Amino acid sequence: MSVDANVLLDAARKSLERAYAPYSRFKVAAAVLDDQGRVYTGVNVENLSYGLSICAERAAIFAAVAAGARRITAVAVTSSAAERLSPCGACRQVIAEFAAPEVPVFCDAPDAPRRWSVGELLPDGFVASHLAK
Repeated sequence: MSVDANVLLDAARKSLERAYAPYSRFKVAAAVLDDQGRVYTGVNVENLSYGLSICAERAAIFAAVAAGARRITAVAVTSSAAERLSPCGACRQVIAEFAAPEVPVFCDAPDAPRRWSVGELLPDGFVASHLAK
């Protein structure tokens, strides 16, 4: 399945205003594409007790899973900051749970989106096959 990074990033950008970031004021939004061609979005939701906050990438993936998705075929992330960003370590691990190593991850930037594969963001990641050994 071909992925248009701009379409996925646009979906993330459209949801960015719904992020809840009163403490950091760093809003993040993500969009994920599943293997059925459906797009799900998520935003970061902060909590005064920071450990209870959730990142946009995980919110989007959890929304996809709640709707029945099991395989993610692309991820896009944008933020309220003008600089490049990439998913945090926890989000990288969650992305790897639902996406193959070759799945693209696009991160918004002022000049041009940055593209990585899941495998590049999480080399030698902990995956389900490790439990079978």
